[in-house]
Amino acid sequence: MRKELNIGYLIPQFPGQTHIFFWRELQEMEARGATLSVFSTRMPPKGLISHNWSQAAIARTEYLVRPDPLGTLAALAALPWGDLRGDIKREGKALLREIILCAAAARQLVKSCKAQGITHIHAHSCARAALIATLANRLSGIPYSLTLHGPMSDYGIGQNLKWRHAAFATIITEKLLSEARDQLGPDMPDRVVIQPMGVDVDAFSRQSPYVSPSPGQPVKIFACGRLNIVKGHQDLLQAVRLLKDRGIPVQLEIAGEDDDGGNGYRQILESRLSELGLADTARLLGAIDGDAVKQKLLEAHVFVLASWHEPLGVAYMEAMSCATPTIGTDAGGVRELIVDGESGLLVPPKNPDALADAIARIATDPGYAMALSKGGRDRVVTNFRSSLGAETLLREIGE
Repeated sequence: MRKELNIGYLIPQFPGQTHIFFWRELQEMEARGATLSVFSTRMPPKGLISHNWSQAAIARTEYLVRPDPLGTLAALAALPWGDLRGDIKREGKALLREIILCAAAARQLVKSCKAQGITHIHAHSCARAALIATLANRLSGIPYSLTLHGPMSDYGIGQNLKWRHAAFATIITEKLLSEARDQLGPDMPDRVVIQPMGVDVDAFSRQSPYVSPSPGQPVKIFACGRLNIVKGHQDLLQAVRLLKDRGIPVQLEIAGEDDDGGNGYRQILESRLSELGLADTARLLGAIDGDAVKQKLLEAHVFVLASWHEPLGVAYMEAMSCATPTIGTDAGGVRELIVDGESGLLVPPKNPDALADAIARIATDPGYAMALSKGGRDRVVTNFRSSLGAETLLREIGE
């Protein structure tokens, strides 16, 4: 490292159920000598705080979004409105409203950065967290960077403003890079790096070789992802029903919770599970911590995530790192992670029949299951270990 780095690490609603990647990355950066201060917009709902490291993360996180009328007025008075006028004119009152909502948080971020000697902010989102970082830059000049984790349409308005002033950006797939270039045009930063998310391949590993299911033994299927319609859990339930109808015994466990802490889409999935007659076959585990996820992966014969759209997929990486044969959907950027037939299987999204066929193939062909087990592990170790993301951020921030 060419110079000592003191970084503000900004993550929305941290620590959420899918945030283990961020926790790994910040630890990797600190292990390489950087100083990190963690910021977040607000705390996630209680039902989504599930990791054994969550309380340690909360204790070191400063939450920026809070009622602060005087801070809002002070920040709004200090903003360079001439610089913002063009974006507001183009995107209208909705962007102005977002700026007003984020102004006090940006002012607080500036105060904390000055007090702690922070010289760079990295926003791991292109939604409201990115706007807070942008406004902090407009208020104080502190440089910032962004990571794009999914389609830009998922992150709301003001994208040209957020990206125009960024020192650099990382984007997790080539597909998303192409989409960003098309949308941003000249507002794309000069420095943009393709850097996938990653996993701790030492932590997510197995001590004994993968063993495929024996004839007549129930196929243990594990899925892990937010309980949301786009994650395709309902398609996986339908595939399990098809497998049972074919006489293939299966057991399914789904880890994850909905964004309402169990009061939202979970109830729809519970009803669907009952309608399909899977009460003795499938279980919804709720949000579980990383150690429990790893244990489930090691016990499973196959990991399945049937997302309708997935930018890349840390859950796939964790399964592949554990050498558990993995089935994903050919949607979004997943094919940049899973090489079909080599490091896992890809099926069309929203296709329970194809999903059932893929599970059945792994269940009935031990040699093929073993090949996918090895191929998945090799793919992640080579290209998707978490240390790569930390190294990229430190290199780019140090430029």
